[in-house]
Amino acid sequence: MMNNGNTNQKKPLRRCDECDRETHYYNVFIKPTNEEKVICWECLGREERGFFAKKDFRRMSRYGVIPR
Repeated sequence: MMNNGNTNQKKPLRRCDECDRETHYYNVFIKPTNEEKVICWECLGREERGFFAKKDFRRMSRYGVIPR
């Protein structure tokens, strides 16, 4: 079901596979086995939050070091 830019039509209510919350705001991912995985926007944002951060990233200002 495509929205085609019409914001008056809402997606059907679905349950998130991660947090088990019912929501209208979700993305559906299709696995190679043709299974659908429904992820709500909150879980997707939580997963992508640190995507561009380096693995050794630390906030040095918390330890009294201010980089200049």
